[in-house]
Amino acid sequence: MIDPTRHRQLEELDQVGLCVKILTMSRNELYFNMRYLDLSLSSLDFEADWSRGGAATDGFTIYYQPDFLISLCRQGRILVNRMYLHTVFHCLFCHMDTRKGRDTPMWNLACDIAIESIIDALYQPCIRIPPSMFRRETYLRFQNLGLSVLNAEGIYQKLTKLALNSRQLQRLIKEFHVDDHDLWEQELPKSQLIRRQTLWKENREKLQTTMETTGLEDSSKDSSVLLEQVQVENRNRYDYREFLKKFAVLKEEIQVDPDSFDPVFYTYGLELYGNMPLIEPLETKEVRRIEDFVIVIDTSMSCSGQLIRRFLEETYSVLSSTESYFRQVTIHIIQCDEQIREDTIIRSQDEMKTYMEHFTIVGQGGTDFRPAFEYVSNLQGEGAFSHLRGLIYFTDGKGIYPISKPAYDTVFVFVEDHYFDYSVPGWAMKIILSQEDLEEKQHEY
Repeated sequence: MIDPTRHRQLEELDQVGLCVKILTMSRNELYFNMRYLDLSLSSLDFEADWSRGGAATDGFTIYYQPDFLISLCRQGRILVNRMYLHTVFHCLFCHMDTRKGRDTPMWNLACDIAIESIIDALYQPCIRIPPSMFRRETYLRFQNLGLSVLNAEGIYQKLTKLALNSRQLQRLIKEFHVDDHDLWEQELPKSQLIRRQTLWKENREKLQTTMETTGLEDSSKDSSVLLEQVQVENRNRYDYREFLKKFAVLKEEIQVDPDSFDPVFYTYGLELYGNMPLIEPLETKEVRRIEDFVIVIDTSMSCSGQLIRRFLEETYSVLSSTESYFRQVTIHIIQCDEQIREDTIIRSQDEMKTYMEHFTIVGQGGTDFRPAFEYVSNLQGEGAFSHLRGLIYFTDGKGIYPISKPAYDTVFVFVEDHYFDYSVPGWAMKIILSQEDLEEKQHEY
């Protein structure tokens, strides 16, 4: 007589073996049709979890309920492929690492809508299911609200402002739900968290490089939608404060450096010799501070005055920190549309504070970026700067760019959903700030 427990264990092993084959075949089929996703598709392991009702991922493994997966496969292999790709895209776009501080159910819904919009735009037979009328209307609604790219952050912001009732929310959740997100809530050790973030950051950057540099055989509308999402995601992952500090230079200042001073030898010398320490603190310290800098503000009619002010407030909060300034500082704040409208020179924190208190926009004409670069080059020729490290240009991107690279680093700063960066030259850096970040970091003066 066969032991019932043993019999059940054998059945479960058979189910797990079958599920591994299903997921492996799904991964292979996706890879065969979308080879630019090779690293991402192979970055997740498989593990059965009999306690859950569907599938989920923690960024390292796809956890599945065997009965659920087998049932899904019986309904059609396309559903398995979409589920697999859905979980991979959650990892690729860092949805589990950008959830903090957000309403969890609303964030989960925004992530699912964003991912399904990408998959519905991919015209591969292995994942193609014509989107329902409700889905098409949902995508169009967000586009009409100003989202040129349906990413999770943008959808989340719009969802929180739509004031949907519970019935409307439940309909959206039912339509776009594919996998569970409960594993996103678990707290990982810092080493694991860094490993996960590094893994998917590298996958995402490799994906963008592959899609931009190789002529994809299946590219058309297909890959362009995914590429646009990846580009937005890669650009949005900058910390503006840390980015701005890269323009600082390393110099010595006269001040005690506690990091290089050992108080043990100091006190031991006093005890041994009376008033003669063995080692004294250094009188200078190496610090990184911003010495010469240029901020150009696009004051054309297409730029919002409110966004310009918020950008200046955020920039000021970084520059006014004690670790950012030299005692001798020269910061030019230039307002420019199709010509130079104003150049204000800031040499101290007090001058910056006064400027922020009385800031007004000058110009509001057309947009041409070239006059600002010509003006700064002339200032350099006149010796106005001792060490110009960089220029930040806050704009919506609608304008004429210079052809040649200047002698200093340049970054164009955009606000998401308010920019056009298609013509930005290759020698310039780009960074995209979210309206949410700017709204959260307003300062009082």
